[in-house]
Formats: sequence, C-alpha cells, structure tokens
Amino acid sequence: MKAYVKAISVPMAMVLLTLSRSAGAQNTLAITSTAFAAGASIPVAYSCKSPKVQSPPLAWKDVPADAKTLVLIVKDPDAPRGTFIHWIVYNLPAGLSGLDAGVPLAGTLANGALQGANSLGRLGYMGPCPPPGSAPHHYHFELNALDTALDLKPGATANEVESAAKGHIKATGELVGTFAR
Repeated sequence: MKAYVKAISVPMAMVLLTLSRSAGAQNTLAITSTAFAAGASIPVAYSCKSPKVQSPPLAWKDVPADAKTLVLIVKDPDAPRGTFIHWIVYNLPAGLSGLDAGVPLAGTLANGALQGANSLGRLGYMGPCPPPGSAPHHYHFELNALDTALDLKPGATANEVESAAKGHIKATGELVGTFAR
C-alpha cells in the first residue's frame, strides 16, 4: 500500500502545482490611444501646457467575459518625489471598450464609474507636467479587469483602490506615453 500512495503522491503534487499556477495566471488587456502610440510623446492637448487640458481617448480589448469592472490608474514613476498619480477611474463597466477624450472632472461618471483623487487630492485627470528641462517622464496608463465592483466612494486614493482590487484582478494591460517640458 505504501508503494501505491507514493506512486500517486508525486503526480498529485504536480497536478496541484499546475492548478495553482493556472489559478494565479492573468490575461493581458490591449490598451491603446488614438492620441499617441505606445512609447511616444503625449500631445500637449492632454498635458498641463494646454489651457484646456483633457484626458486622452483610450480604447481597450480582450476583457475577460467574467470581468465585472475595470480600474484605470495613470502613474508617473519618474516624478521627483516618487510616483505621482495623475488619474484614477474605478468601477468602469466591464462592457466598455474605452473612454472618450475629455472625461468630466466628476466623482461619478454617467456610465457609473467613479473617479479617485490624484496626487494633488483632486478628482479626475491631471495631465503630464514634469519639471521644465527634465528628461521625459513616462506615464503609465494601467488598466485592470476585476471580478468584482469595488466598495469605495468617489475620491479614493490609488493605494485604497489597489488594496481593494487585490485578489480580484483577472487581466491587466498598460499603455506608456512620455512627456517633457
């Protein structure tokens, strides 16, 4: 009997390892913008240099069928005082395929999504604005598909959103643009 148990324990361990790897696997979302290509400069219209700064248009695909909501966070890891958060949108309906340019600076959007507080404590999009003369900064538009809606009110911080999303991410995607002044 011992030999039989030993013979099946190794394959069972391999099956369990394979299952645990599959359970943690994440799909990749494709995120693009008609305003700028991946790795390219973000146009002035979507930066602090514009008198009427607005969020850029974004599109995505490959959202898993079982996703419930999406989270978008825009980060500048090159900021002098550490990562600067430019935009947080959460509880976006999973059926959306993107956002038009010029998302309003409201806590709750018409599609039911909520906006968080950027690093200046304001709701909505804040365009790229690196220090003049610095090397180009990289702006990461990070999109996550979740298996749940987040139980957060408008104005949540990036840390609060990321903490609430932990363990619920089904797929991720990223678009990186640059900007310099």
